[in-house]
Amino acid sequence: MSNNNRWNWEVSGFEPRKSPAEQPSSAPAPLVRRYSISTPSIVPHSEAVYKQNIANKLHNLKDKVKNVREDYAELRQEAVDLQEYSNAKLDRVTRYLGVLADKTRKLDQAALEAEAKVAPLIEEKKRLYNELLTTKGNIKVFCRTRPLFEDEGSSVVEFPDDFTIRVNTGDDTVSNPKKDYEFDRVYGPHIGQAEVFTDVQPFVQSALDGHNVSIFAYGQTCSGKTHTMEGSSHDRGLYVRCFEELFDVSNSDTTSTSRFNFFVTVVELHNEQTHDLLSESESGLSKVRMGSLDSFVDLVQEKVDNPLDFSKLIKKALLSRHGDNTKINSSHLIITIHIYYDNLITGENIYSKLSLVDLAGSESLGLEDDNGEQTTDMLHVMKSLSALGDVLASLTSNKEDVPYENSMLTKLLADSLGGSSKTLLIVNICPNASNLSETLSSLNFSARARNTVLSLGNRDTIKKWKDIANDARKEFYEKEKENHDLKQEVAGLKQALKVANDQCVLLFNEVQKAWKVSFTLQSDLKAENIMLAEKHKIEKDQNNDLRNQVAPLLQQVQDQKLQIQQHDSTIETLQVKLKAMEAQLKEASENKSKNSLDSTEGIESAAVTKKLEEELLKRDALIERLHEENEKLFERLTEKASSIGSQQALGAPPKNLNQSPDPGSNNKEGAMDVVPFSAEKKADGTLALVKQGQDKIKSTPAGEYLTSALNDFDLEHYDGLAAISDGANKLLMLVLAAVIKAGASREHEILAEIRDAVFSFIRKMEPHRVMDTMLVSRVRILYIRSLLARSPELQSIKVPAVERFLEKPMIGHSRSSSRGSSPGRSPGRYDPTVRNALILDGQMQGFRVNIKPEKKSKLSSVVLKIRGIDQESWRQHVTGAKLREITDDAKAFATGNKALAALFVHTPAGELQRQIRSWLAMNFDFLSVSGVDAVGGATGQLELLSTAIMDGWMAGLGAAMPPVTDALGQLLVEYAKRVYNSQLQHLKDIAGTLATEAAEDSAQVAKLRSALESILQQMKGDNALLTLEDGGSPIRNPSSAAEDARLASLIALDNILKQIKEIKRQSSVNIMSRSKKKALITSLDDLSAQLSSLLEIDHPCAQRHIADARRFVESVVEEDDKFQGTSKAASDDLSAETDVSQWNVLQFNTGSTNPFIIKCGANSHSELVIKADDRVQEPKGGEIVRVVPRPTVLENMSLEEIKEVFSKLPEALSLLALARTADGTRARYSRLYRTLAMKVPALRDLVGELEKGGGLKDVKS
Repeated sequence: MSNNNRWNWEVSGFEPRKSPAEQPSSAPAPLVRRYSISTPSIVPHSEAVYKQNIANKLHNLKDKVKNVREDYAELRQEAVDLQEYSNAKLDRVTRYLGVLADKTRKLDQAALEAEAKVAPLIEEKKRLYNELLTTKGNIKVFCRTRPLFEDEGSSVVEFPDDFTIRVNTGDDTVSNPKKDYEFDRVYGPHIGQAEVFTDVQPFVQSALDGHNVSIFAYGQTCSGKTHTMEGSSHDRGLYVRCFEELFDVSNSDTTSTSRFNFFVTVVELHNEQTHDLLSESESGLSKVRMGSLDSFVDLVQEKVDNPLDFSKLIKKALLSRHGDNTKINSSHLIITIHIYYDNLITGENIYSKLSLVDLAGSESLGLEDDNGEQTTDMLHVMKSLSALGDVLASLTSNKEDVPYENSMLTKLLADSLGGSSKTLLIVNICPNASNLSETLSSLNFSARARNTVLSLGNRDTIKKWKDIANDARKEFYEKEKENHDLKQEVAGLKQALKVANDQCVLLFNEVQKAWKVSFTLQSDLKAENIMLAEKHKIEKDQNNDLRNQVAPLLQQVQDQKLQIQQHDSTIETLQVKLKAMEAQLKEASENKSKNSLDSTEGIESAAVTKKLEEELLKRDALIERLHEENEKLFERLTEKASSIGSQQALGAPPKNLNQSPDPGSNNKEGAMDVVPFSAEKKADGTLALVKQGQDKIKSTPAGEYLTSALNDFDLEHYDGLAAISDGANKLLMLVLAAVIKAGASREHEILAEIRDAVFSFIRKMEPHRVMDTMLVSRVRILYIRSLLARSPELQSIKVPAVERFLEKPMIGHSRSSSRGSSPGRSPGRYDPTVRNALILDGQMQGFRVNIKPEKKSKLSSVVLKIRGIDQESWRQHVTGAKLREITDDAKAFATGNKALAALFVHTPAGELQRQIRSWLAMNFDFLSVSGVDAVGGATGQLELLSTAIMDGWMAGLGAAMPPVTDALGQLLVEYAKRVYNSQLQHLKDIAGTLATEAAEDSAQVAKLRSALESILQQMKGDNALLTLEDGGSPIRNPSSAAEDARLASLIALDNILKQIKEIKRQSSVNIMSRSKKKALITSLDDLSAQLSSLLEIDHPCAQRHIADARRFVESVVEEDDKFQGTSKAASDDLSAETDVSQWNVLQFNTGSTNPFIIKCGANSHSELVIKADDRVQEPKGGEIVRVVPRPTVLENMSLEEIKEVFSKLPEALSLLALARTADGTRARYSRLYRTLAMKVPALRDLVGELEKGGGLKDVKS
């Protein structure tokens, strides 16, 4: 692969920063070893340049102050002009509002007059309709025949037309055994419930117009009476159909000034005794009196608001009927619908009722075949039916005396029989021959009631009445048309009123917006003045600080110059001495060639020492140059990343900063690579576990650059191990430079951001053995010390002193033997079990420093004397080969030694080197302490030896020991496990404390629940924060069963307290109806029953709040229920707003586990309606339906006002739309509204209109 694909350290477009530190120096730097890359030395500017910079800053600041003052004057003048404009516009708006108010009063008056005109027309309509029904007869009789069953044989009934039924009597004694009966309507077996109700509907309309109506189902058992009244699930009977008709017609006739209310009573009549089937319902319901003044019964009446409630009430009442089928067949069921009508304009109050009666079976069984109880039941049935027939016969014959008192049935229905009341008798018969006698009996009974219903005379009289009915119908249609025109006129007036109100709102919003702009300008001016004053103060303080900093820097420069001069003079002196020594050495070699071997050895030793010093100087210079290059590259990277973004600078998108490590790696370093938490120290010394998810690690341009560089490092792009090693080491150097550049305050953030990439890079490069292990050690130490800084537990770990890691050489060994037995030659001499121990107890095998004074021959002594070198100083000299040997032995000793790693981590580098130097001086008294007395130059032998040992240990600690990682990496894993275990137990203790804390009020319950929920989620959310080699968790998570139970109890308690709060809110009135008060007390009883789901520790809180709420509810004054329809009208309006025919489902994936599910649709007003969970998190609270406001509604709202609007909508909508600013929220809400509305086909045209009109101006096409 070409060189162009290699990693390029010189990024194009970045110009290196020139600094005085880069200027070449005339004298070499002091020979001092470095153990960490430090920041470049601060080289101050000259005093003249500094003063010039200060003067320029002051001049620029004065210009800025002048410009700001001019801007302030302009803004103030604009504010004054805007104030005057706002006042003038406010006056105009006030005048216009007065005109609109007059128009509104006139429109209201016109609406009232129109309502007054409509009311007489409606009354006239009711009168004409009643006259039409009266003309046809107040008592009507229908006949209905049920179908034949399979085993009943042939039918004896025929149907010549819709008004006649023919029965084959089977009497052979007469010439024509067939007998005809005429009725107002005859239904054959094929006629369904819907067609029967078509003829019953006029009676329902009459009941709604204010007349009492009674409908009877008469016939023998199994003739179809109950089916006609009750029906089935797929074919409803008259009960439900009649109420549905009442409900629908009342909704169409209800206006803003009139309303209908419906109440239902259900009573069973058995053996002349009444049984109220609703008496077992909730206490506190109102009662109604039925019957005459002399004989009446008080029955419980229950209000129903819709057909569904009516059906439920009927089912409940039917289930309350007692006795077996025989008793049920011998009892009458009376269901009465009480109708109340109120008109606020006319003050009219009308009461009427519709009675639906399912009579007992009319069969006359043989009395001798029944027992005594059945005989009594049958006698009472026959008596009541006979009394009903007498009453109907008396009414049809226009008799003055009507025998209502002969039966309890006629007493209860006295006000629904006779007078202006309407009565319908539906006779049900069986078509089979076996029931012929009962069929004839039923037909004769009904014929008795019908014969005198219409005493209209002959056909001419009937035609005359039909003409009168047609005229009345024509007049009725004309009145209906006039009523319709008036309603249209009222609708037009209401529309005009609505337009006027909208104009008022627009003008008011405009005025409010002008006031807001004026106030904002004034606030901005004040803030600008305050900011300028603070900025001026800061500049002044900075100038003072700069003056204080310049003085010591100037003194430091002078001291450095003096040191440089001293070093120059020392170098010149050493060069003169070196030339003299070379001349003397040359002369000695000519005179004594036979002893050249010893002389050469001495010369070689001096040359090696000098070469070693030169190599150290070159190495320091190289490290300094690399550090400066990394600084330049880092600064250029930061500049370019801030201008064009880090992704464009790199030429490729950065990798995920929190990517998981390679799952295939099987070493202990991988355990640390996946530790997603850090321990933070609190003020009280305790620790808190902070999860490190993606939301915890901040992304920086430098971090993104380093992460991308480490992840994209490819070995195939480099030719040879040398190039790979150079690239890898440069990357590690850049990591260290970035951490130093970040400073102590941000060191932890940059380390956490690049952690995964760094450890993955080290793990990837370890098998190739191309990295500088000293650099690896420095990186490891940075991460371990970052962990130590946040963990008092780790800081308290005691490590052995450095003396326990060092040993003197064995006495009696020669130099060659010491070399042969050195740790570098025989690394197996160090016990691996000792290396792996973190805290060592007892005896420990240390590193043996194999050095001793050199012994020279007589010839060497002569040569040294000729060269002017003191023999004692020569004995103190340590050769370069010996230093390299000691470094190699130290590296072998440190490889895999966790105890030594702990020493390096817990001891600062300078302090550790000082301790090694002290130990060497104490145990090797022949070494030189002063660098001036040494032959090597400026560096003393103790400094060289301690440096060699430190370098070897540092290199060994960073060397991997396959199949595991380096010693510092193992130590990092062990420390991380300790912190994790400690924090997990700490969380368990906190959760246990919270679980035993009793709650007093709702605020404390919510606080306890939130805290316990957060801690348990933190404990259970990451079950494997650390992954070991076997893939298991380091410890088992402690059991949290008790805490889970307490959390469930707190959730239940929170729900109970919320319901109690709602009950108190509903009870915050002066007067309450008896039914509502009873319902609230029942709700409190239900909440008391829910205490079993709570733990005993939460019982006192719940019981106390329930008792307080009960006392609060019971203290409210109660009154009798009033028939008001306000709530019903409101519910009708709400149902109209949220009436959606079809829902469309959308799913929003937000990155969380559960996506947001929102259903959207359109109502009859072409408004966007959504259905979603009330809350996103558990408990969700069930689905709610809300009308979504258009984006134009939020146009002039502040962020707090927008949040108030969103609080009434499902939580998912606010989470998707809310931003940090009001403008951002409006833009996001516009896009969300368009997405939801485009999903609904009926609203796509509306979206187009909003986009054209600017209502969705923030939505990009």
